[in-house]
Amino acid sequence: MVDRRRSRRSCLAVPGSSQKMIDKARTLPADQVFLDLEDACAPLAKPAARKTIVAALNEGGWEGKTRVVRVNDLTTEWTYRDVVEVVEGAGANLDCIMLPKVQTADQIAWLDLTLTQIEKTMGYEVGKIGIEAQIENAKGLVEVDAIATASPRIETIIFGPADFMASINMKSLVVGEQPPGYDVGDAYHYILMRILMAARATDVQAIDGPYLQIKDVDGFRRVAGRSAALGFDGKWVLHPGQLDAANESYSPNQHDYDHAENILDAYDWFTSEAGGKRGAAMLGDEMIDEASRKMALVISAKGRAAGMARTDRWTPPES
Repeated sequence: MVDRRRSRRSCLAVPGSSQKMIDKARTLPADQVFLDLEDACAPLAKPAARKTIVAALNEGGWEGKTRVVRVNDLTTEWTYRDVVEVVEGAGANLDCIMLPKVQTADQIAWLDLTLTQIEKTMGYEVGKIGIEAQIENAKGLVEVDAIATASPRIETIIFGPADFMASINMKSLVVGEQPPGYDVGDAYHYILMRILMAARATDVQAIDGPYLQIKDVDGFRRVAGRSAALGFDGKWVLHPGQLDAANESYSPNQHDYDHAENILDAYDWFTSEAGGKRGAAMLGDEMIDEASRKMALVISAKGRAAGMARTDRWTPPES
């Protein structure tokens, strides 16, 4: 059984045509690395980049990282060769294929079927390779519910802000920042929530897109903080300087993690025979019940995925 709930606090974009950047990516503390055949790879460089990516995946050195390749979108002539060459060549060392500019469920169904055929041909475990679907225009957002349920391989729904801003004629050239004149609220709130609802309804992850002002780490933290507050699982990273900010933004702080684990321990005890079989009880000054347990599970899961260790542990009261 494939675990689709991988940690993706930081999703590092790496041009598939740059051996230097690929080698550097192996050493960086990113939860996920995606080797890019689309926007970061010039058209004339794409055929050679496929071979570079296959070699890089097979050479290894990606321990602790989710390994992803972003292929070109299905309106181009490159997509089928991207998928066939990369998956046939390195499918045993690949976790997911990212499909950009997804607009319909049929596009996901095509990728699912193609992956299945390659897996059967190459003797790989059928269904092992996941799919990441990138929403980058109005059509994709309108169809996001169908896209999210189009394949059991779906692991993430990703917001692609730059192309999306262009697709809706947003009056801004600064990706991720509020457009001039929009002085109340967040211009991206509906888009982010729409993606988040589609993801949570199908139990897949929601990933925020990049922040292109790579030297402005404070700006990255501010924008990441918005989607993290909503419940997003991670964000794209375009530069190593953004990695720590991403990993911190999408991890619980130590106090919240400890508190979540303590809620889970206390609730287990209070609902047990020894704890009096209570459905609701007091943990310090806080009442906890089944709803508290569900909320704590979310924080606990994020902390455990981030490798956090407890610094405080609740103990049952003495009888």
